[in-house]
Amino acid sequence: MPSIIRVDRCNCDFPELVSALDADLAIRDGDEHEFYHQFNGIEDIKYRVVVYAIDRAVGCAAIKAYDDETYEIKRMYVHKDFRGRGMAKQMLMELERWAAELGAKRTILETGKMQPEAIGLYQSQGYVQVENYGQYKGVENSLCFQKQLER
Repeated sequence: MPSIIRVDRCNCDFPELVSALDADLAIRDGDEHEFYHQFNGIEDIKYRVVVYAIDRAVGCAAIKAYDDETYEIKRMYVHKDFRGRGMAKQMLMELERWAAELGAKRTILETGKMQPEAIGLYQSQGYVQVENYGQYKGVENSLCFQKQLER
């Protein structure tokens, strides 16, 4: 049974998984990868989770404060050999719980049009598309979503 662990910046599995995510996104994003990559550093991200299955780190995700009432979902990734098992959904639910514990009323996120699996996941979990926010305003290949959290 996979386990989702809240980790701190000292965890070495999180950055390794983010590197795998970035390699995947470089292919999907093509020429736009550098634009997106500038917004995805992990140095400022304090709240991180890692999924472990069979004593191996296979997925990661994080939340980052956007404003006083909102946390942004960042760096969602599941290794390709472990997809389709509900791990991303479980990570997303854990991040939502954590954001609510931290006082958030909503979560937001950005994903790319070239990530249909992610779009499907977010919509199936109650995320609704909103106008692109922040650095994603006017970016044609970005889709932004929001979900109100229950307290």
